[in-house]
Amino acid sequence: MARTLAALAFLIFCASAARTVLADGLTGTPSPSPSPAGATTASAAAANASASRWSTVPLSSRTLIHSGDQLSVQVFGDQTLTQNVIVLPDGTIDYPLVGRVKVAGKTPAQAAAALAARLHEYVRHPVVNISIAQLGQPNVLVLGDVKNPGKYALRSDARLTDAIAAAGGIADVNGPFPDARVADSNGNVQTVSLQNLLQRGNTQLDVPVSEGSVVYVPGPIQFTVDVAGAVDHPGDVQVNEGDHLSVAIAKAGDSQNAESDLNHIRLIRTGPDGKQTTQEINLYQALKENDQSADVALQKGDVIYVPQAKRPSDFFTGAGTGLLYILTRLIP
Repeated sequence: MARTLAALAFLIFCASAARTVLADGLTGTPSPSPSPAGATTASAAAANASASRWSTVPLSSRTLIHSGDQLSVQVFGDQTLTQNVIVLPDGTIDYPLVGRVKVAGKTPAQAAAALAARLHEYVRHPVVNISIAQLGQPNVLVLGDVKNPGKYALRSDARLTDAIAAAGGIADVNGPFPDARVADSNGNVQTVSLQNLLQRGNTQLDVPVSEGSVVYVPGPIQFTVDVAGAVDHPGDVQVNEGDHLSVAIAKAGDSQNAESDLNHIRLIRTGPDGKQTTQEINLYQALKENDQSADVALQKGDVIYVPQAKRPSDFFTGAGTGLLYILTRLIP
C-alpha cells in the first residue's frame, strides 16, 4: 500500500513538471537580440577605426624629419626617457639629460643613432628607437598669379609645387611660365624658374618650403594703350607685356563694320626722353606674309591710329570676312 502511494505521488509530480515545461515553451520570450543602439555604437566604432586606419599616412623609413614633426622616442629599459617630442623650428629636439639634439634632415634611424650617442654618457648601452608619430603642418603663404592666393597648411615635407597646387595652380599663363620667388622665415629669397621646373621637368628646382615661407608667382604685367580711328571700340585697351600690335587692334573691336585700313596703321610712341616717334605699319601685309617683325611689341603709353579705308575691297567689307573679324576670332 505504501509503495502504491509513493508511485502515485511520483506520477503526479512528473505530470506537474511536464505542464510547467509546456507552459514555459508556449509563453516564453525569445532570447534578446542585440539592441539597435548597441549595433550603432559597434558600427560607429568600426567606422572610426577604419577612418583612423586610413587617415594614418604610411611613412617610409627613409622619410626625413622636418621642423614641426612629432617624434615618438623610446629608450628601452628606461621608461622615464620614453616620450613624444616636437621638432623645434631650428631642427632640434630638447631631450632630458642631453639637451638639444639636431634631428632635422635625418631619417628616424639616423636621429636615433645621434640621440643614442648623446645618451651614452648617462645610460649604459642605450637602445633608442625613433619614429615619426605625426608630420608637422607648416603654414605657407602663396601670393601672386595663382587661382586662390592665401595661407595654407601643408605637410612638413612639402615643396614649391605642393604650395602652388594648394593655391589652385597658376591662374594666367601668357607665354612661358614666370620665375617664382620663395622666401623663408629668415628672409632668404630663392628665385625658381617655373618654366624649367614645370615645363621641362627639372625636379631639382622643386625647393622645400617650411613654416613662415612665402611663395610669390608673378603674373603678366598689364598696361593700357590707346587705339583710335576705324575700330568698333576706340579708347584704352588693356594688354599684357609682350603683346603685339595685332592683339591691341583685335581687342579694340570687330572689323566687320569698321572698314579699317590695315595697310597704313600709325604707331605713335613716346620715348624716355619725351620725344614722340611715328611709325607707319602695313599690318595686313605683315600678317599675310607672317612677318612677325612688323607686328611690333607694344609698350606702355603707345597710341595706335587705324585710318578708315577709302575704297574698301570685298576682303574688308564682306560679311564676317574682314581681317579684324578674323583676328578677333583668333585672339581672345
